[in-house]
Amino acid sequence: MPNTYFQFKQFRVEQDKCAMKVCTDSCVFGAHVAVKEAQRILDIGTGSGLLSLMVAQRSAASIDAVEINPEAQLQAQENFAASPWQARLHLHPISLQEFARQKRPKYDVILSNPPFFLSSLKSPDAAKNTAKHIGELLFEDILYFAQQQLTEQGKLYLLLPPPEALYFAKLALASDLYLQEVLQVYTYHGGKCIRHIQAYAFAPVAAPVTKEFFIREEDKATYTSDFADLLQAYYLIL
Repeated sequence: MPNTYFQFKQFRVEQDKCAMKVCTDSCVFGAHVAVKEAQRILDIGTGSGLLSLMVAQRSAASIDAVEINPEAQLQAQENFAASPWQARLHLHPISLQEFARQKRPKYDVILSNPPFFLSSLKSPDAAKNTAKHIGELLFEDILYFAQQQLTEQGKLYLLLPPPEALYFAKLALASDLYLQEVLQVYTYHGGKCIRHIQAYAFAPVAAPVTKEFFIREEDKATYTSDFADLLQAYYLIL
């Protein structure tokens, strides 16, 4: 029987109540987002709380986490309470739309691994559908919130599959948010690109800075040095 948790060096993510489990691309995302100077961070659709916990480890920021699913809310709250940063982690068990109606200071960083499958067949599992398919949370909702609640120099970070990432970039232009950076994440050298990590800001750029990131070597087993460097502070095996 597989573990119902994922153990990191400084915290544990219990995930038995969550439809979406800890996965490698989410860990790359959480370790990549630039948060060192951030004072306020928002995690949209926190799930188990993984991303909030990862950025809490690398910052001194106050972190708000929004989650609509009742079981995931409970899981995230338990994980936050058991972590070394519980005083800085604040769970909001409501939708982003409800959260947007509350008056709050603006955020230096907003991050989200949002529902992303625009056209794939839905799972019989309703919780997974909410977590993986656009339904309760729309790309437009994220963009509208970011437009209103990012600081002038703030950044919005998204983790999306390549087709959805391209679609989001087109929508973002209409909200005066401009794609600054793209990290193209590959399963292994010679493999396919599975995710784009995108960074948006209000300042227009001629073209986004685009880099490739490989999780494993061509043997599909050995972690690359880039992956080891990025996740060394988190993974027990590194």
